[in-house]
Amino acid sequence: MEASKKISELEEKLCSALALIDELSKRVEELESALASKNIKKTSNNSHLPPSKDLTSPSKKNRSLRKKSDDPVGGQKGHKGTTLQMSDTPDQVVDLHSDYCEACGNSLSEVPIKWVGRRQVIDIPPIVPVTTEYRLHERICSCGHCQVPNYPEGVDNHVQYGPNLQSMVIYQNVYQYMPFQRLQDFFDKIMGVCLSKGTLENILRRSAKKAEGTYEKLRQVVEVSFFVGSDETGAKLKGKKMWFWVWQSAVVTYILAACSRSKKVIEETFPEGFPDSILGSDRLAAQLSTVSKGNQVCLAHLLRDLNYLIEVEKTQWATDFKQVLKDAIALKNMKDHYRENDPKVVDIEARADALLGQSFQELNWSKAHQHKSMTFFKGMRKVRPALFTFLYHRLVPADNNSSERAIRPIKVKMKISGQFKSLQQEFAILRSVIDTAIKNGQPVFNAIQAIVQLPRAAG
Repeated sequence: MEASKKISELEEKLCSALALIDELSKRVEELESALASKNIKKTSNNSHLPPSKDLTSPSKKNRSLRKKSDDPVGGQKGHKGTTLQMSDTPDQVVDLHSDYCEACGNSLSEVPIKWVGRRQVIDIPPIVPVTTEYRLHERICSCGHCQVPNYPEGVDNHVQYGPNLQSMVIYQNVYQYMPFQRLQDFFDKIMGVCLSKGTLENILRRSAKKAEGTYEKLRQVVEVSFFVGSDETGAKLKGKKMWFWVWQSAVVTYILAACSRSKKVIEETFPEGFPDSILGSDRLAAQLSTVSKGNQVCLAHLLRDLNYLIEVEKTQWATDFKQVLKDAIALKNMKDHYRENDPKVVDIEARADALLGQSFQELNWSKAHQHKSMTFFKGMRKVRPALFTFLYHRLVPADNNSSERAIRPIKVKMKISGQFKSLQQEFAILRSVIDTAIKNGQPVFNAIQAIVQLPRAAG
């Protein structure tokens, strides 16, 4: 009886020990998984971080998602190069000839000259401001009327800066991101004009006011475009967080400064949404819930997310899903659009459905080891209709790169200036005009001049 009791006690202790071992084993696995995740740093190759945030060595920065090519480094065959060309109509010609022979000293003044070569130097003349004074003169007609002419249009004050100078301010500040202090130094030392900070602000403010009509037309064009790409990025306004939004098409860019990243910004800017447009985005909930004809999420972002999941959690599902996305992009590169019953597209859709249709039991993912994969998996189920829209429409891309390019000037501006102190919406208006001009092959400076030379806005 005593022996049986002791055996029972030992069995209880053994069960407790085994339970403790199981618990500790699970804890060790969790810690190993967490440690592995920390050892794999997020970069631009496996996350949404920009290349400038890469924590790898300088030699490994800016890693692309593209595979290594067998093409040689440098310009490829057929690439049209450019070189400095001589002008057929030089502004100034200097004839060089000798009046004496270096060998014997004889005069050559009566010897005919023969042209044997030429060289050209391209330079900029000294920059000096030009002041134009308009003087009014009256004339008295024989009828007794005193006739006084009007000043030319745009000459509104007793002294003011001309359109070329104002256009240069906008060009350097909004297009080339030059901060006010450096802009003042540039105009003082190079242009010979001393501009105050207040003057610079007034030039930007007045020009943006003149451009409001054009800015509204850009919004209207975006609103009815077949494909609209959208993105947003954070910025600083007097030390506080703010946001810049962009909506853009193949021919128009519309940038907006806002105080939040909420859907309310979209509703106030586009009250009707985009009922006739395919809306491309980076999976922001506010964008996906906006009224639209359809959605397309950025596959480039998804591929980077999958790279991270493969590195950290090593699930076969992530590898298989990445291959489906890459195969879909390869199809788009072969042909700009497909019918819904095309066998190649049907295969892509079926493979995606099979991967996203699996149950959690079939996936057999532990909560500790694959929680990031699980989050991504659930996210893909939600955006399933927006994965392959690009395969059925010629004008819809697989990524949101064009929107990211449109929003990048904001980040460059922040890198140089640190933050906005004011004029954030003026910057958005003028930058929208500039980027639209670039998309349509128009010279940026000419586009700025056209805005500056518009009549002063009423009020």
